[in-house]
Amino acid sequence: MAIDHANQEAAARILEGQPILTDVAPAADVIPGMERTLILHAGPPITWERMSGPLRGAVIGGLLYEGLARDEREAAQRAASGTVRFAPCHEHATVGPMAGITTASMPVYVVENRRFGNRAYSTLNEGYGKVLRYGAYSSDVLDRLRWINDVLGPAVGEALRLLGGIDMKSLIAQQLTMGDEGHNRNKAGSALMARMLAPALAETGLDRPNLGRVLRYFAETDLAVLNPVMAACKAILDPAHGIAGSTLVTAMARNGTDFGIRVSGLGNRWFVAPAEIPVGLFFPGFSQEDANPDIGDSTITETAGIGAFAMAAAPAIVQFVGGTPQMALEATQEMYEITVAENPAWGIPVLGFRGTPTGIDIRKVVKTGITPRVNTGIAHKQAGLGQVGAGLVRPPMACFEAALEAAAEALAS
Repeated sequence: MAIDHANQEAAARILEGQPILTDVAPAADVIPGMERTLILHAGPPITWERMSGPLRGAVIGGLLYEGLARDEREAAQRAASGTVRFAPCHEHATVGPMAGITTASMPVYVVENRRFGNRAYSTLNEGYGKVLRYGAYSSDVLDRLRWINDVLGPAVGEALRLLGGIDMKSLIAQQLTMGDEGHNRNKAGSALMARMLAPALAETGLDRPNLGRVLRYFAETDLAVLNPVMAACKAILDPAHGIAGSTLVTAMARNGTDFGIRVSGLGNRWFVAPAEIPVGLFFPGFSQEDANPDIGDSTITETAGIGAFAMAAAPAIVQFVGGTPQMALEATQEMYEITVAENPAWGIPVLGFRGTPTGIDIRKVVKTGITPRVNTGIAHKQAGLGQVGAGLVRPPMACFEAALEAAAEALAS
């Protein structure tokens, strides 16, 4: 069957990907089509009028950071005026966690897929507390972004060049055997990344105070590896996009208002439905009523076969997102029902090193009624209040139904 053949080709391209983290560089220097007045955001396309609180706050912060506005009021006016453009990160070979805001002068990780020659990009993780990705834009948030721009980014970029890059496929394989799943639990992966970078960082010529701060960043930021992992997943999925007849999902993303998917054989169309609100565990003082609808590009990890698809490798994550260790095991086992392949490079110890379920097929999703599992951080619905918990969510079935109808129409034409 032509569809099955196309899906086999798409899955093979995913499995053959060789993502290498090679550099850190200013977004304007490396991201295709990046301009000073272009703001990239997580999820499918959206206008200022429909943006949720966290995304609006992050846009304001991005405009202040770039010097495109003097204060909050001017930033909001400019965002509403049409003098700046908005576009999904995914449409520029980029991914960003939570709000995903990426602006021209921000440093970004560069991941090269050496099997197919394409690249993908992601900003550096800001760490915890008040951060831009959750919609905060106070002076301390902007000062931290400037330190990332002036010190952290250049230092990590030079260290990566000295090392000749980091094999992200291998790093992900290691972290899965050490209790991570690559989306919300990245303790092992961040430690591995820090261990690889530390000797090279010491050779960059950073003065002692800055070197100490850079090393403390990696020691204190368990999510440090998330951003390059996301870029690695994006880099291995993009070559699987654009295969005629393929019904495999090549992107899942959310902007805090809508959830959208892209399908290999259906061009650059987004299939969109309202984003669900995650259900999970909340930090003290917060509850389900505070939660914003699902947001972020980090579902690229599930699309590539890790994250919630690999929860069996990380049973301890249920202490953060809710549920039980048995539920983590069941989550992975269920995802084999809606995928077309298994990734032998990413084996799960508790399953006898069976490869992670890979290649979401919209036909299987609609036929079984099983939507992809996602584990995620939960943002407060008001800008700037940050992460209030973590939990589980599923994409709306309507995205997959609409995509399948479009695939049927394309097949019939």
